[in-house]
Amino acid sequence: MKPFISKSAYGFINYAVALLLIASPWAFGFSHVTIAAALFMPIIMGWLQLIMAIFSQNPIGFRQLNVFPIQMQACVDVLMGSFLFALPLTYAFCGQVWLPHVLLGAALLVKGIFVKESPFLTRPHRSLPEAGITSVDAIEGRLDH
Repeated sequence: MKPFISKSAYGFINYAVALLLIASPWAFGFSHVTIAAALFMPIIMGWLQLIMAIFSQNPIGFRQLNVFPIQMQACVDVLMGSFLFALPLTYAFCGQVWLPHVLLGAALLVKGIFVKESPFLTRPHRSLPEAGITSVDAIEGRLDH
């Protein structure tokens, strides 16, 4: 499969998912649940997503604060999404609330896997041009001694 989420759409989705995660206990009506993991994990993950969206290297992130590359944020999205997806089974609150956690976890998984420049669907580069001597230079004999 090819990645189909552009970098600018990814930036917008980052902010939307982060705010939805933060507001999810009240938006989906599970703020009364007594299990702390069900209540606080989406809020914590939402704040982490918001911080990463602000510091990300996407067109919607703050230009002066470009710290996190898209590849790293995609990996964190997949990790958070898989954890949030499995949270109702892991902490045994499936009987009380599970649908918001599964849907938001799936949204994080999809946005992390299908963004352009995602490490999951794009081939790795053979060499890094900013590293100086590359493996291609060594193979072609362009080393200056």
